[in-house]
Amino acid sequence: MISAELDAAAITDPRLRRAYRHCRDLNARHGRTFFLATRLLAPAQRPAIHALYGFARWADDIVDLPDPGAGTPGARLDDLTRQLSSGLDTPGWGEPVVAAVGHTAARYNLDSNLFQAFLDSMRMDLTVTDYPDRPALDRYVYGSAEVIGLQVLPVLGAVCPQSEAAPHAAALGKAFQLTNFLRDIAEDLDRGRVYLPADELAAFRVDRDRLQWCRDHRRTDTRVRAALAAQHAVARRWYARAMPGIDLLHPISRPCVATAAVLYGEILDRIEKHDFAVFSERATVGRARRAHVAGSALARALWARRNGRSGTLTPATTPV
Repeated sequence: MISAELDAAAITDPRLRRAYRHCRDLNARHGRTFFLATRLLAPAQRPAIHALYGFARWADDIVDLPDPGAGTPGARLDDLTRQLSSGLDTPGWGEPVVAAVGHTAARYNLDSNLFQAFLDSMRMDLTVTDYPDRPALDRYVYGSAEVIGLQVLPVLGAVCPQSEAAPHAAALGKAFQLTNFLRDIAEDLDRGRVYLPADELAAFRVDRDRLQWCRDHRRTDTRVRAALAAQHAVARRWYARAMPGIDLLHPISRPCVATAAVLYGEILDRIEKHDFAVFSERATVGRARRAHVAGSALARALWARRNGRSGTLTPATTPV
């Protein structure tokens, strides 16, 4: 399967093929929902998406999974930043993830500022533990999530100027991140972080201590439930902003993005259905449901590919 994808993307250099394989393996192991959605893309598109995921995963793990034997997270992020700079200057060279993402960035003419914004947000996780208000959190979310949508957009292609589709792509990245914040609130507290605006929590007489009490007792009290419901509504509004953008994508890419949006949206459904019991259980979409949604989308994806649906798709098959 991976060989066919690399062949379709005209990636022939053996070293680059190994690099892309490594990124695909990272995606398959760590991003089940996202990886499932990528199966709906045309084979030529998949390696670039895996490369972008692999880089994001590497940086995120530096922050969230410290390895004392490998140096401090700050030093490791500095090293990653240097490697990325070299990889963007010399596409296809360096450590496997850097080689793949550098090659992808060159092929799709990705703005290096998007990578820098992402790394800036990752660095914030080393020192910032709370966000006083929505603008402060938005600055973090832009780099940690919105830029991901902007990076994948050229790979997905659009039937309009990409500048028209970009706000929707960024909004979907933000919606996914806000979903993660609600789903993972207990894990984030264990890491000493709260990704919810303090002033909005305070409107419900909730603060970090109250959240920690819920975590310690594995229950959601009345005030916290109301505060989380308000955050849930914010996430829903970002999905509403993002969804019209799916029709702006190249038809071949729409089933993939629609599937990811549906499955992530259903995480929000489960959080609400379980009465915001996020301190005692992690909301997930079951394997059978994921397979059903993806299976339904697969027929649309295959039809779009076989019928040569119109639209300007960035040339993922151009030999490099």
